[in-house]
Amino acid sequence: MDTRQAYNLWASQYDSNKNKTRDLEGTALRKTLPNVTFKNCLEIGCGTGKNTEWLIKKAEQITAIDLSDEMLAKAREKVTSEKVRFYQADITKEWTFVTEAYDLVGFSLVLEHIADLNPIFQQVAQVLTPGGYVYIGELHPFKQYLGSKARFDTSEGRQEVPCFTHAVSEFVQVAKNNGLTLMDLNEYFDKEGKKEIPRILTLLLKKPV
Repeated sequence: MDTRQAYNLWASQYDSNKNKTRDLEGTALRKTLPNVTFKNCLEIGCGTGKNTEWLIKKAEQITAIDLSDEMLAKAREKVTSEKVRFYQADITKEWTFVTEAYDLVGFSLVLEHIADLNPIFQQVAQVLTPGGYVYIGELHPFKQYLGSKARFDTSEGRQEVPCFTHAVSEFVQVAKNNGLTLMDLNEYFDKEGKKEIPRILTLLLKKPV
């Protein structure tokens, strides 16, 4: 089962099942971006719109992308603002959904499904305005090293989504190689103050003016 098929199957229960990674990444995005100003946002991996609902409070326009048709159907039901344009697209292919420059490009639980990050960051650097930001929220590679990955249960058993592990240094170096500067890096834990493996990694990058 490829990534698109997996998320199409997952869509019917994505918002209702227990998912610590989904919920904590949503919290992490809201803690990372409150003081970042942006008008035009490219949201990659919008899923069912869990973060889109928050982003439209800050943005004037959002281009929301997802690989899964069924996840997008859920997002369209949830988010009806005229500020948002939804597109089904595979970001490893040509970015035909881009019609303007963006001052924020966001990735939520997406890059773990991409084998080669460099072509993605090359595209980001091209569509980002000078002074614009990139938000990345991912399942922490430490979790992946221990076997965690995107998975869900169905009547036919447990389904796993194809995933690739990217070290923290890989994100930083690929960003640097494409002219993006690291502004912030954070790790989020299931229980604050506990000695445990972090669940979510976030990076905030910026394109120099």
